[in-house]
Amino acid sequence: MDYITFIRSKVGHDEIFLNCSGGAIIDDKGRVLLGRRADRNTWGFPGGVMELGETLIEAAKREILEETGLEVEAEKLIGIYSGYHDAFPNGDTAQPVTALFLCKIKLGMLIADNTETLELKFFGKDEMPQMVNQQHIDMFHDVFAFCGAPFIR
Repeated sequence: MDYITFIRSKVGHDEIFLNCSGGAIIDDKGRVLLGRRADRNTWGFPGGVMELGETLIEAAKREILEETGLEVEAEKLIGIYSGYHDAFPNGDTAQPVTALFLCKIKLGMLIADNTETLELKFFGKDEMPQMVNQQHIDMFHDVFAFCGAPFIR
């Protein structure tokens, strides 16, 4: 049983903290990789919830591999995003606390699994699609403004 399933069995749909981690993967044209999510048909950064025993970097690497088919190396912390609330299609509510890392591709090919991720695409600074929530909108803007100092939101 994964961590979220375990916690939800105890608290139902009540609001909880979600410790999340994800990555910004930039191509050679300076565009960032986003995935169109199956649960909401909107776009977001690859990433997800930490499992017990994982570090933030381990979670980011695992989630990115699961959602994109890419093995990555986390190079720098872009920011920590904590002042958000989200409601999921199944009725769950959460305050996600997300670490977003700038990641470099080590190997692999882009593969959308059609379970969590319906499509993968690179977007430029002026091409932001409909994002999953405000947290991902803020992360999108921060990726393009990133100059070495982490953002804390």
